Amino acid sequence: MEDGISRLSALVADGDVVVLSGAGLSTESGIPDYRGPSGVARARAPMTYQAFTREPDARRRYWARSHVGWRTIARAAPNAGHAAVAALEQAGLLTGIITQNVDGLHQAAGAKRVVELHGGLDRVICLDCGEVGPREALDARLAAANPAFTAEAIEIKPDGDVEIDEELEAGFRVPPCESCGDGLLKPDVVFFGETVPRERVQECFALVESARSLLVLGSSLTVMSGRRFVLRAAKRGIPVAIVNRGVTRGDAYAQLRLDAPLGSTLSTLARQFQP
Repeated sequence: MEDGISRLSALVADGDVVVLSGAGLSTESGIPDYRGPSGVARARAPMTYQAFTREPDARRRYWARSHVGWRTIARAAPNAGHAAVAALEQAGLLTGIITQNVDGLHQAAGAKRVVELHGGLDRVICLDCGEVGPREALDARLAAANPAFTAEAIEIKPDGDVEIDEELEAGFRVPPCESCGDGLLKPDVVFFGETVPRERVQECFALVESARSLLVLGSSLTVMSGRRFVLRAAKRGIPVAIVNRGVTRGDAYAQLRLDAPLGSTLSTLARQFQP
C-alpha cells in the first residue's frame, strides 16, 4: 500500500490532474454505491427516464420514495475523501473534477471546479417549460400536498431513491410546476436511459484531453458514461490511476491501480502536499 501511495503521489505531484469520481467516494458519507466491492449490481434497478416520463404511477412512486430519500442526501456530510480532493484542488494540483455523483458533496467539501456529469439532486427541472428551481422548495410543496405521509426509508440508493412500504406510496400527490402551471417536475439529474447533455460531455472531454493524468476515484466504470473518459485518456496516452474498492472496467487501461478505502488513502495522499 505504501508503495502504491508513493507512486500515486508522484503522479499527482506533476499537477494538471483531472479527477473522475463515482459513487464509491460517497459511501463513507452513508450513501451506498450501485454495486459494492463485488461489482454485482444491487437488487432493484433505478428509475428510467422512459418510465418516469410515460407512466404516471411510476412517477408517483418515484416522488414518494425520493421525498424520503432526499432527506438522507441533504443531511449527508462530505467525508475524508471529499475533503482530500478539495485540498488537492486548493494546492493547485487539480484542473477539474468530473463527478458521476448527484449528491453535491464535492462542492460541500469546498471543491470549486466541479462538473456534475449526471446533474444534481439539489435542483428540480420542469420537463415542459425548462424552469430549474431548488429542491428545498419542492420538498416543502410535497410535504404540504401530503400532510399524512410518514414513510421511513428501508434502504437508500445513490440517486436518492429509497425502498419504502409500498402501501404508503398509494395516493402520494405530486404538484405541477409553479412557473407554467402543469409541467412535469423531475430532479435535475440524468436518469438511466436519458442522454447526458452534449455540451457537458464535451466540457469533460476537453478537461481530460488537457490533463497530465486522470485520477479515477470510487467508480467501477461499468457504464460508458464514465468509462469513455478513461478510454479517451488512454487513447491520448494520458496516464490513468484508479483508486476503488473492487475491480473496475477500466483496470486494463490504468498505469496505477489501488484497491483501497478512499477516505484514508486520499487523506494520506493530500497530507503530502500540505504546506
